[in-house]
Amino acid sequence: MGDANARILDGRTSAPTPPPQRSGPPRGRASAARVRGAARPRLWFEILLIAVSYWTYSLIRNAVPEQKTQALRNADWVWRAEHSIGIAVEHTVNHAMNAVTWLIVAMNYYYATLHFIVTVGVLVWLYRRHPGRYAASRLVLFLTTAVALLGYYFFPLAPPRLMPGGHFIDTVMVHDTWGSMASGNLASMSNQYAAMPSMHIGWSLWCGLTLALLARHTWVRALGVLYPVLTLLVIVSTANHFWLDAVGGVLCLAFAFAVARLWYGTTLSRLPRPGPAPTRPSEPSPQTSPSGV
Repeated sequence: MGDANARILDGRTSAPTPPPQRSGPPRGRASAARVRGAARPRLWFEILLIAVSYWTYSLIRNAVPEQKTQALRNADWVWRAEHSIGIAVEHTVNHAMNAVTWLIVAMNYYYATLHFIVTVGVLVWLYRRHPGRYAASRLVLFLTTAVALLGYYFFPLAPPRLMPGGHFIDTVMVHDTWGSMASGNLASMSNQYAAMPSMHIGWSLWCGLTLALLARHTWVRALGVLYPVLTLLVIVSTANHFWLDAVGGVLCLAFAFAVARLWYGTTLSRLPRPGPAPTRPSEPSPQTSPSGV
């Protein structure tokens, strides 16, 4: 019997040495986990913060001196600058779109409503689905808007529809569209000479990048890419902005992203996918002799 046990022990193979295990997840995954696990801000505080921020923005924007003479002078300068670089086609786009009544009316409502609805919707989506990205993304939006206020103060600009002799069509006035503060009965509630930079572009590009980089579904990411492109077409077709106003909005957003990245270390970069969970090597089972002893 002792000889049989000795043969069994001799026939066993030594268990392979398990590979060394890391003490923790890789640095990139650990960082992503910290971002994912960040505490969701308190809802009541976020609602209050957004409401107060937008109220403050509107108050300051509308309190900026309109400076009509300077705004018209700046509009002439922008129009000449666009002619010099060959992009002054706003007049053609404005008249072409205005010839299709249903399309330009839809654009008027788009301009008046989606600017707010989509931005708030993306903020809510971020808050619910990506709480770890919410604070940095919200900071980007707020900084973009704050920098725009500097543009309104130091560079008052008349939109194309208010340029005398420019022959642009004020599509809201012509089609009596409800809801826009850019023209019509609500024009007195908004500074008409705060066109540079375009926050329609700054906000829509923020929304588009957020959806394109963080959404899971391809069709949502596609909408994220399409939204700022459509917004650019709308602001020009309705004669509310020049092309260069859109460039100003992009520059404000780029500055805000740079500051947020310095502050938080990340903004909207896609999170790395988590790898498979490490498995422990299974214990080797003892081998038995061919005789089954």
